[in-house]
Amino acid sequence: MDHLVFASPGLEQGVDLIEERLGVTMSPGGRHAGFGTWNRLLGFGGRSYMEVVSIDPDQPPPDRPRWFGLDDLRVPRLVTWCAALPTGTAADLPSLLTAGRDAGIDLGEPRQGSRARDDGSVLRWTMTDPWADRAGGVIPFFIDWGDSPHPAGALPHDCRFVGVRVEHPDAERVAGWMRALGLDTSVEEGHAPRIIATLETPNGLVELS
Repeated sequence: MDHLVFASPGLEQGVDLIEERLGVTMSPGGRHAGFGTWNRLLGFGGRSYMEVVSIDPDQPPPDRPRWFGLDDLRVPRLVTWCAALPTGTAADLPSLLTAGRDAGIDLGEPRQGSRARDDGSVLRWTMTDPWADRAGGVIPFFIDWGDSPHPAGALPHDCRFVGVRVEHPDAERVAGWMRALGLDTSVEEGHAPRIIATLETPNGLVELS
């Protein structure tokens, strides 16, 4: 797990919810240039974290709908997650995309992304298409940070990531896609796509969805 994506109609609304629920103070994030969004971050230690992401009112609308369904989002929730390249696959995104297509799931084409930090530095990465459906978001998109520093490295970590599981109406098919992508994520039957992350926090063990 690289990071969890918790989307909110308003950034402060989402940050307030997470801080109260987990008993933490979130760290500054930055703006996603050209994507029309901004975020705040919560470190989990190592190379994992969570972002609260929302529409950036100071950026013009992008040429396409904002990622993570933000244009139509009404309630803050965990919308998807991002994985680093898994062990056991070729260490490049094109090979992962091929493995997905061979198994019947299209992760889209690699895309470049960047985010300006408050200190003026810029993080850059390559990722699979975050707009791809991916079974309603329960299958992660994948990221390669290249030579860019990992954002979790500079974050305090009052929480620890324990695990993630997902629910989906077609659990058997989704579980097969997970295996094909090198993931051992638990998939259970559910009436709608849903991601549940378990976190160890100052408020105890919390399940976030």
